[in-house]
Amino acid sequence: MDGTLTIALHDFQAIKFELGLPPNEDILSSLSKLSPIEQIKKHTQLNKIELEIAKRAVESPGTSKLLNELSLKSYTMGILTRNSFQNSLETLKGANLIHFFEPNFIFCREKAIPKPNPDGIFQLMKVWDAKKENTIIVGDYRFDLEAGRAAGIDTIYIDPTGEFPYKNLADHSVKSLDSILEI
Repeated sequence: MDGTLTIALHDFQAIKFELGLPPNEDILSSLSKLSPIEQIKKHTQLNKIELEIAKRAVESPGTSKLLNELSLKSYTMGILTRNSFQNSLETLKGANLIHFFEPNFIFCREKAIPKPNPDGIFQLMKVWDAKKENTIIVGDYRFDLEAGRAAGIDTIYIDPTGEFPYKNLADHSVKSLDSILEI
């Protein structure tokens, strides 16, 4: 969602510093290693940080065009995010994209094992009764692409800079979401 549907605003190093987490490990992995009491405290703090970011969400270029087109063609769409459910809704509201997504199809860290684990993809596919060959994941980071690879589905990598450092994990690479319509 963040960095894909919306312009990435997270400064993960600053968030890790604020939470007192190691700089060389992803946030959710670091939190999972804490005691249950510390996990609750740090998740509460993380949720507050992410809520402030969610309130400033802006859609990425080409997002509305792509989502409108997919909606017109009756494609089923969902979100698999490492964010919390509440902050996911706030992000979609802030970027004026909430109307494109059924809340039951928003799988977040409370509902699925976080990416790069493919658990959320498998859950969505089960809910939709979808086959692998008819399922695609679009993402801006290696965790998205690794999850797609692990699930055995096509991956589309979005990188507005055009640098594509994780291109080896993608079936397709695009600089904007509306470019997906050409694939």
